[in-house]
Amino acid sequence: MAPCYFAAVSSGDEPAPPTRQIGAHQVSVGAFRVRVALGPDAGATTESEATELTVGSDLGNSLQLTDPTVSRHHCAFTPTFAGVTVHDLQSTNGTFIAGCRVESALLAPQTTVRIGQTSLVFEPLDHLVPQPVSDLESFGGMLGTSLVMRRLFSLLPRIAASDATVLIEGETGTGKSLLARMIHEASGRAPKPFVVVDCSAIPPSLIESELFGHEKGAFTGAVARRGGLFEAADGGTVFLDEIGELPLETQPVLLSVLETREVRRVGAIDTRKINVRLIAATNRDLREEVNRGTFRSDLWYRLNTLRLAIPPLRERPEDIALLVAHFYRQFASDSKAGPPLDLVERMCRHRWPGNVRELRSAVERALVFSDPALWEELGANEPLPQDPQPEDAGFPVEFSPEVSFRTAKGRIVARWERAYLAELMRQNDGNISQAARTARMDRNYLRELLARHGINIR
Repeated sequence: MAPCYFAAVSSGDEPAPPTRQIGAHQVSVGAFRVRVALGPDAGATTESEATELTVGSDLGNSLQLTDPTVSRHHCAFTPTFAGVTVHDLQSTNGTFIAGCRVESALLAPQTTVRIGQTSLVFEPLDHLVPQPVSDLESFGGMLGTSLVMRRLFSLLPRIAASDATVLIEGETGTGKSLLARMIHEASGRAPKPFVVVDCSAIPPSLIESELFGHEKGAFTGAVARRGGLFEAADGGTVFLDEIGELPLETQPVLLSVLETREVRRVGAIDTRKINVRLIAATNRDLREEVNRGTFRSDLWYRLNTLRLAIPPLRERPEDIALLVAHFYRQFASDSKAGPPLDLVERMCRHRWPGNVRELRSAVERALVFSDPALWEELGANEPLPQDPQPEDAGFPVEFSPEVSFRTAKGRIVARWERAYLAELMRQNDGNISQAARTARMDRNYLRELLARHGINIR
């Protein structure tokens, strides 16, 4: 199951949007096609019904190529807020548009994307695909009024009701652990254990013993027989957090457990039947790890049964006010009191690279230090750039009755943003890490902006 990325966009004379609101409980998402124009597989096409479309040489891709210069998981075409993007999956030979290597780029219709010896053409289709949207603003402890979150909420009851493996993707602090717990608590397994395993916190030499148990004398220090965490979760759910950190040598054992639903303790001969559901989470794209050779492709395909992506806060800013109010009531001595308007306004102007976790800490800090002048000094995140006034930015006001306000404004802002980024990189000699520190912004987000504007980086 491909991850879901949906967003509402306006109408007007702009390019056809990937998503349109068509009712309180439904959105319609634009379909698209990727066609092989040149290369060993010329003529091949694959259509996407408004979900992610992947390209690579491995069998599990939406479009499998025989080109030997294409990586196993080479790139992905994904519907986003602004349109369809192409994202390179850390391929060996790169993804190119108009001769420039890109990490991520927003695509115009008929854009040619070159990968290896193959040229792909992106073609939006005329038809729209209806998608359900929840009318609720929460799922358990998860909150969100944005379309992308309500789309996620509409999927979760069916996912919770199944026993299928779930892979949750998202940046640090987006709420992957909370989502995993909410899925468990909404499932028939709720009365049984929910066992959390942080794969990054267990020493590699002990992780197999921790997960699957060991027999007495199986290794130095194994003074008694001990069951593992999978046995402890019998009847319930095992949540493997940061599964991208799972050592390569342990991955075949986990794959075997998922296939057979049996575990063998370290040092044992016999296996034991288990009845568990697996939910895994990662802040990485595991396809990139497959390309690097640090994650097994067969395990990736086994985990990729139901795949959910939690968007970062910067992609759903309309949820910030709701979250601020929620955390304020959580921390305030008067639990019924709402947050001050100036606090909400300040919080809504920030990027929050640490996402919901960072926002929660900032609200708690604001309650401890009630003076607004102290909030930024105590670590509030870099504010979003304000919309530039055309005369201040040096750009003339361009008015035409044929151009919508949104489009005209977008053009000015895009020109300002590109000029700022170009100067930022010039001042920092093209060094992206140094530029991110100078601008006090998240390095990965800076990369996305540079790719979007076609500014070369090193």
